[in-house]
Amino acid sequence: MAARHSWTVAVLCLSFLCSSLLSEQPETQAVPPARASAAAPTDLEQIVVRAKQAVFPSVVFVKPVLETFEGGEKKAHEVAGSGVIISPAGECLTNWHVVEKARRIRCLLYDGRSMDARVIGQDKETDLALIQLDVGAGTPALPAARLGNSDAMSEGDFVMAMGAPWGMSRSVSLGIIMCTRRYLPGGSEHVLWLQTDASLSPGNSGGPLVNVEGEVIGINTAAALLAGDLGFALPSNLIKELLPQLRAGGELQRSWSGLRLQPLNDFERDMYFGGDRGVIVAGSDPGSPAEQAGFQVGDRILELNGAPVTARSAEDLPAIRQAFARLPKGEVAVLKVERAGSVLAVELTPRMKGEVEGEELECARWQMTVKTINRFADPDLYFHRQTGVFVSGVKEPGNARASGLRVNDILLTVDGRAIGSLDEMKKVYEELSEPGKGKTKAVVEVLRNGLQRVVVLDYSWKYEE
Repeated sequence: MAARHSWTVAVLCLSFLCSSLLSEQPETQAVPPARASAAAPTDLEQIVVRAKQAVFPSVVFVKPVLETFEGGEKKAHEVAGSGVIISPAGECLTNWHVVEKARRIRCLLYDGRSMDARVIGQDKETDLALIQLDVGAGTPALPAARLGNSDAMSEGDFVMAMGAPWGMSRSVSLGIIMCTRRYLPGGSEHVLWLQTDASLSPGNSGGPLVNVEGEVIGINTAAALLAGDLGFALPSNLIKELLPQLRAGGELQRSWSGLRLQPLNDFERDMYFGGDRGVIVAGSDPGSPAEQAGFQVGDRILELNGAPVTARSAEDLPAIRQAFARLPKGEVAVLKVERAGSVLAVELTPRMKGEVEGEELECARWQMTVKTINRFADPDLYFHRQTGVFVSGVKEPGNARASGLRVNDILLTVDGRAIGSLDEMKKVYEELSEPGKGKTKAVVEVLRNGLQRVVVLDYSWKYEE
């Protein structure tokens, strides 16, 4: 923080020194009138102030009450985040992880007013959410920020991060763009991030990254506080592409093919493929459209529905994955593929990806929580069983823990009844836990690491007392 502050002061001093030197030059070397125009300020401080004034009134302090399943029980707790209003009617952008599973969302505006909000649309894979402030009839139009062109940003450009770090209502920090196309392994399925050194802290999530023109060019999403305050923002141009679907409501839907892709020059794996065209198939998910279409490891995809596709490096992969995600579900896509020196056409029929998170249930009497198996959220469990529920959490101390149940145990039967869905699990739990029945034990069959086990669940202890 101190180093950055000193560096910023140095830039300001350098600007002042240059201005002084120019003012001392002979008249024959004077600055041309066009550059001396007061209409276009050159002082960094003035530029920052103008940009801040354009966006700061639209910054929102977001304080949701979340419902979570942690440690084997259902809990409700408050978190703090940020957002930015993008329409006078009260549409507000924030992060998915800020409002996920929110029971209630409270927002504090720039002028001190507080409003509740509701989620309109959300997308876990880009960590983006659109919420609507409950403005109310007769309320004047709200100050709204303008989305800029993130593709116009370059390394070294000044930016400001605005938001509510550590739940302290609102603040602004100054920095530069460090990288305009940052690929993060495990976090860049569909995104190339804007990387900045503007200070980001917990609570900044969902706030705007602003250029010197006073435009929002990103939504601050992640930070690496132990690595020199590196911040990562979702680019505004990608946000513009997603907005129509978010406004339509619900979870953003994508087509799913199950293809795992690899660039021609894979530096991380030290693998390099000849040629300068195409993208390599690294594998396909079990039971996926790609597996059903017959794709093989090492296939080189050259075209998708007649359009060339090439990934020379990892930074090119998100755009190709987006192209596959935009394919109409249920419609045949034709891919031109090179395999073992021959070029062939492969037909792929993608389907909707569906939910990326399973539903959860609290079994309070047993001190544990269970969750629906989801192929995207729980691929290791899905490998063993494609339907059903598993133990997502156990409380310590608690009956489930003391009886030997463990997190990620897949429940096969409870008290002799098959468990194939969360509804079946809920029905069995309610029957066994009904007061007055006098039953305090149940035999549970589970699948643990691919091996079947039998556990006697003893729920006679009342740990809450």
